[in-house]
Amino acid sequence: MGGKCPHRKVKKRRLSHKTARLSKFLKKGDDAVYEELNKPEDLRQPLPVDEDLPGMGQYYCLHCDRYFANVTVRDEHFKTKRHRKRAKQMMGPAPHTQLDADLAAGMGMPDNGPKLMSM
Repeated sequence: MGGKCPHRKVKKRRLSHKTARLSKFLKKGDDAVYEELNKPEDLRQPLPVDEDLPGMGQYYCLHCDRYFANVTVRDEHFKTKRHRKRAKQMMGPAPHTQLDADLAAGMGMPDNGPKLMSM
């Protein structure tokens, strides 16, 4: 009767997926990354030195929105399948934005037709 005792499943309860779920929301969205990539070179700002980020914030992958500890780790990242898929995705058409969602839902800018002459 009953079932398995709760102490047999301790390992299941010990693992937390909170950090993996949280990192999903800490990175930039596709539309923000796409806009940053399509900026002209002269408008891009150099990376500021930040002691809290890995590698003082100097080794950054713009496509994946990730910081790296040094050049070799960043260059290894550039060879990965995940980075290449992300770069290919960003070279394609513009990703879905909030404006697209509003227009599809019929909540976009009102179209009241052409202005009529008032008498």
